[in-house]
Amino acid sequence: MAEIGSRNFFEELSKILHKTVTVALIDGKTYVGDLVGYNPVSMSICLTNTKDEQGKEIPRLFLNGNIVAQISLMEKPFDLHSLATRLEKVFPRMVKIYDDISVIVIMDRIRLNANGILEGSGPAAERVQKVYDEFMKELAKT
Repeated sequence: MAEIGSRNFFEELSKILHKTVTVALIDGKTYVGDLVGYNPVSMSICLTNTKDEQGKEIPRLFLNGNIVAQISLMEKPFDLHSLATRLEKVFPRMVKIYDDISVIVIMDRIRLNANGILEGSGPAAERVQKVYDEFMKELAKT
């Protein structure tokens, strides 16, 4: 059971890679930056485009896992499952979600993520793009 929990923990941590996070240290200091890497053994992390509490910019910051108290995601995660549900209505039984890499695959040939189409062309890809655009417009309204 612990193995499953550990795997789930690192899957969740992987989902916030390349996202803006706030990192609180055990001494009370905080940093805001983009999480670009972590060591699963030591829980050390690497941040880029980082700012400290005084606003001082630090291009690249490595923090030892022993001093990291908390990592908080600063943005709401993209709802990949809601988009996949919407696509499933247009492409029944042809939509697969790969949570570990945050990608939706349609018809085994069109790849889509939170930023749009990664791979694929033609009429089906155009329809996927249209569904994606509508989904993003609705998200922007909320």
